[in-house]
Amino acid sequence: MGKLRDQMQMELELRNYAPKTIKAYMGHMTAYTRLFMKSPDELGEEEVRKYLHHLKTVKKVSSSNINIAYWALHFFYVKTLHRSWNVEKIPHPKTEKKLPVVLAQEEVKKLLAAVSNLKHRVILMAAYSGGLRVSEVANLKIVDIDSQRMLIRVEQGKGKKDRYTLLSQTLLENLRSYYKAHRPQKWLFPGSRPDEPIDAGSIQRIFKRAKKRAGILKPATVHTLRHSFATHLLEAGTDLFTIKKLLGHSSIQTTLIYLHIQHKNLQKVVSPLDQLAEVKPERAVERPGEVKS
Repeated sequence: MGKLRDQMQMELELRNYAPKTIKAYMGHMTAYTRLFMKSPDELGEEEVRKYLHHLKTVKKVSSSNINIAYWALHFFYVKTLHRSWNVEKIPHPKTEKKLPVVLAQEEVKKLLAAVSNLKHRVILMAAYSGGLRVSEVANLKIVDIDSQRMLIRVEQGKGKKDRYTLLSQTLLENLRSYYKAHRPQKWLFPGSRPDEPIDAGSIQRIFKRAKKRAGILKPATVHTLRHSFATHLLEAGTDLFTIKKLLGHSSIQTTLIYLHIQHKNLQKVVSPLDQLAEVKPERAVERPGEVKS
C-alpha cells in the first residue's frame, strides 16, 4: 500500500479513531491488498465483495469481524480516496444479537475469594466496582481514585470520553491495603516496569485463573464483570439512565440490553410445568405373552 497506507492512517488519526480500531482497519487493508496482489486504488466493488465473501467462507471469521472489514474498506474508499460507496452492491452482514454472559453475585464473590494475590484481587474488584472495561482498569492512575466523593475517574474511555463511576467502600478499603503493600507511583496497577501500566492481557489471565479456581463454567471474561455490574444495579432498582452514565454508553439503546438479562421480574413468573400436579410415570400395562425384562 505504501503511500496510500500512510494517508489512510493519517486520516484515521486526524478523526481521533481509537488505536485498536486503527490497527484493525489497517490489518484488513493489508489482507485485502495481499489477496488480490494489487494496489487498493486499482480495486473496486467487485473485489470488496469477494474479500468479504472470502472472510466468511474461507477464513470463517465472525460477522462482527466482517463488519469491521466492511467499515475499514468503506473508510478507505470514501474518506481516503473520496470515491462513492454503493451500499446496495456491497452489503454487509447483520450484527449478531447475543445477550452478554452475566455472573450471579454469589459467583462474583467466589471469583474474588479465589484470588490470593492482593494486587490481582483488587484489579478484579475495581473492574466490578465501577463496571470498567479491561483497558480502563489497566490505565487507572492513583489520582483517578476520588475517595472524598467515592468515585473513580475514567480518563479517555471508549469514544475518547472522560466519565465518573462508582467507588465502593469495600474496594477503597482493599485499595488502601494494596497501596501500603505495593506503593505504586503513577499507575494504580503498574506492569513489570513501574513506569508503565499493566497490560490488558495480564488482567485477562488473572481473571481466567480466578474463574478456574472458583469453578465457574460460564464462558466469562473480564468484560463479564462489567455486564454483571450493570445487571446487578438494574436488579437493585437503579434506573437505566444512571447505568448508561456510569458505563459511558453513547446511546441508551446500548444500555437497554440489560433489560433482557435481568432476572428480577422473571423470578416472579412460575413455569407452567410447576403449575401441574406432581407428574408420575404411568405404570406399564402388561400384555398377554409379554415377558418382563
